[in-house]
Amino acid sequence: MLRDWNMLSEEMQLALSHAALRRAAETIAGQAELLAGEMESGGLADRGGPEALRLLANVVRATDRKEFEPAGHA
Repeated sequence: MLRDWNMLSEEMQLALSHAALRRAAETIAGQAELLAGEMESGGLADRGGPEALRLLANVVRATDRKEFEPAGHA
């Protein structure tokens, strides 16, 4: 098992980085959706938050598409 990031090939480093960013984006979007639901159900004070959180979730998901991935070398 490789324990040193620098021992991985550049291709593997990029693949792992992209996967981690996609997972982070989905986590953020999912948490925004959960918070929106809590506000709608009365668990948290609603000050226009649910729609703003859903907008955030959609923006995060939209910018996670393949077409927005950078080209070139890291």
